[in-house]
Amino acid sequence: MFDEIMAKFADSPGQRAVVRLLLERGFSVNADGRVVSGGIEIPDTGLAREVGVDRRVVDATTDAILADPDLERVFRNISAIPSLMDLAPVLGLTVVTIHPNSADVPGIVSAVTTRIADDDISIRQTISEDPEFTDDPKLYVVTDEPLPGELVTDLKAMSFVRKLELE
Repeated sequence: MFDEIMAKFADSPGQRAVVRLLLERGFSVNADGRVVSGGIEIPDTGLAREVGVDRRVVDATTDAILADPDLERVFRNISAIPSLMDLAPVLGLTVVTIHPNSADVPGIVSAVTTRIADDDISIRQTISEDPEFTDDPKLYVVTDEPLPGELVTDLKAMSFVRKLELE
């Protein structure tokens, strides 16, 4: 899906950058062609500055999105999900980051969360990056407490785990 969306902007690197930002941040485009997060409008100048383009590139991108029924259906329905990852240190939570060998392997989330639950550790949030939207997708698991060493060792030993980080 990501490749199909990006292909529609193949002739404009600036518009591709805007589209990538919208997808990564979960920003949608309303019926008026304005970029929004929920009901809050994001100024074109801020978006343009973030990706290093002129604000007119943002306008052209949202116009192109609204002119294409497939793109409009996607970008009118995107929503952002709040993440506990940045708040974890403040709240005393632990973030486990799994870097898989291949994100296409089925059962990664299930295997990791089941193993954590087997140690009776509460999981507050999981976020898995979509391999279509990022070059190096990861699985983030936010837990109520630090993981014991044996559990960390067991997670690292899972066949699909390339790297594991704790915060």
